Amino acid sequence: MRIAFIGFGEAARAFTDTLMATGHALSFAAFDLKRDPTMTEAMRARGVVQAATPEAALLDADWIIAAVTADQSLVAAQSVRAGLAQGQLYVDINSVSPGRKQQAAALIEARGARYLDMAVMAPVHPRGHATPVLVAGACAEAVRPELESLGFSFDVVGPAPGDATAIKMVRSLFVKGLEAITVECALAAAASGVYDRVMPSLERSYPQLDWAADVPYRFERTLRHGTRRAAEMREVGETLDALGLTGGLAREIAEVQARMGALAASDLSGDVPLPEVVAEIARLRGARIRES
Repeated sequence: MRIAFIGFGEAARAFTDTLMATGHALSFAAFDLKRDPTMTEAMRARGVVQAATPEAALLDADWIIAAVTADQSLVAAQSVRAGLAQGQLYVDINSVSPGRKQQAAALIEARGARYLDMAVMAPVHPRGHATPVLVAGACAEAVRPELESLGFSFDVVGPAPGDATAIKMVRSLFVKGLEAITVECALAAAASGVYDRVMPSLERSYPQLDWAADVPYRFERTLRHGTRRAAEMREVGETLDALGLTGGLAREIAEVQARMGALAASDLSGDVPLPEVVAEIARLRGARIRES
């Protein structure tokens, strides 16, 4: 079985690592717009053929897994369209709106290929392709045996492209929104000089949350993944707009994620007390710090 990746970032690499460990006879090719030494080495170390074009990656592929940033998902589908062969399976794992996946599906299926909407529902490390996913599409039931054989952890949730990603988009509004609220609240507390008052008060109100661990965790996630999550949240905004709801809420969450992602990732597990780290991030974010 030959698998081609369009985009070879974190998700594609995690999938490759765990698929290789299954013992199945698999070969891999990939195309990524980044062609720097780091990308080349990531492919070489895994025995992945680095293709010069998207179409070259598709040659003789049984599956094509699209794993790009949210804003490039439709571009990725367009880039492979001319090279698709009858019966190939295009697995779209990108975090985009149902409407975007429906557009991509129309492009792929018009060429006689099959389209599978796959929504990845948890971080891809350490489980890789065995991370829980939701799948949907006209071919979802037909590919069930292949997914099971390869060790995917999946639920088929519907027959139409967009049925799986709709679940992820709505869930992401809460998950990434909670991150954004936590981050902005902590930054505002530090900037106001009231961190040591606000955080204990929240801990008393919500004792079920481990605030000592939760706050640095949410900062770490936004600093490390904010740019990618911002693109996802803009897709959540599109999803809410299409439902007649408040897409602007998701776009504000995207703004918080983007601003955090633009900063150099900080090590929040060092010896510097958390309030001081948060205050420094507030300064880097341009907050007007209240002097004590």
